[in-house]
Amino acid sequence: MGTRPLNTCHVITRMIVGGAQENTLLTARGHVERGHRVVLVTGPSPGPEGALLAAESVPGLEVVEIPALVRSVRPWQDLRAYRELKRVFLRERFDVVHTHSSKAGILARVAARHAGVPLVVHTVHGQAFHPYQSRWVNAAYILAERWAARHCDRILAVAQAMVDQCVAARVAPASLYRVVYSGMNMDPFLTARPDPGLRRQLGIPAGAPVVGKIARLFELKGHSYLLEAAPQIAAAVPEVRFLLVGDGVLREQIAARADELGLADRFIFAGLVPPAEVCRYTALMDVLVHLSLREGLPRTVVQALATGVPAVGFDLDGTPEVIRDGVTGRICPAGDTQAVASTVIGLLQDGEARQRLGAAGRERVRNQFCWRRMAAIIEQEYRDGLRRKNAL
Repeated sequence: MGTRPLNTCHVITRMIVGGAQENTLLTARGHVERGHRVVLVTGPSPGPEGALLAAESVPGLEVVEIPALVRSVRPWQDLRAYRELKRVFLRERFDVVHTHSSKAGILARVAARHAGVPLVVHTVHGQAFHPYQSRWVNAAYILAERWAARHCDRILAVAQAMVDQCVAARVAPASLYRVVYSGMNMDPFLTARPDPGLRRQLGIPAGAPVVGKIARLFELKGHSYLLEAAPQIAAAVPEVRFLLVGDGVLREQIAARADELGLADRFIFAGLVPPAEVCRYTALMDVLVHLSLREGLPRTVVQALATGVPAVGFDLDGTPEVIRDGVTGRICPAGDTQAVASTVIGLLQDGEARQRLGAAGRERVRNQFCWRRMAAIIEQEYRDGLRRKNAL
């Protein structure tokens, strides 16, 4: 009886190409492969971030789209989404509802509890509250998260920093949380090798060092810090190229600023890249910079390290849990572009250090961030939780 297949549901606001979405899809894939029924409930995924479900399919996964489930706060539409979620939960009689992202996490946890779902789980991929928005907005998000936390049985987090921030904000006691590092498909990165054809296609000269950044071209992703550091890096390493992987509303603004700096020919926009192709781009990089101001666990850093590429990042959120300063890369004070510039220059000019840090990073992430390991841990959380509630 303890090993019977489970009837589970994941709920996420949208399935764009992003870390939380890839994490959710790989968890679902792992559980489908282990014989469970898995339903994914999501809202629409329009916009330049891409649609993950169009690029990655999971045979056997059932997908339900709720048009009213949107990212922005729209009270009447949110009420419709809540009602539709509750109807789905009542109809399908899930053993577990597992929510992701802020909006879906709030609405679906409450709907699942009111629908009588035996076990309600939430994953914190990143915080809705953070220092880069008004205290009133933060206060509203914290109150909403506290309310939602009272409607769930377990909260998973992709980094210890996420747990610490939630406990400090009194969202829920530490006993409700567990860290489960975000899993990903490591093999393509562990085996990736530079592709000269892709390098030529992108217009990167042979032998030119490459500083890479993989992120949506959106606010708080830190592209402005790279732009500020770029002139100093280019002056010290004249052949350097900056490879930006990702797309978003700031693309024209970033390109215009690079042009103002006289570096338009140094910045290369790869655009939106399917997740399965990202390894081809990390393999071209000499250093990855991760300068986001708001991140749960930086998946792109894990992927770069798996490729043997050292990373430079800010001392924020879950980044120091992946970038061990002086071991797998270098950590800089948040917002310190001078430190970013000097650190990147130092790495570009020291091939031995890059090789040492990259090799250590590859060994560190090889097993810790395996997606099948993540799926197995989460499945055990489901079973343990159901047993505690005598529902298994």
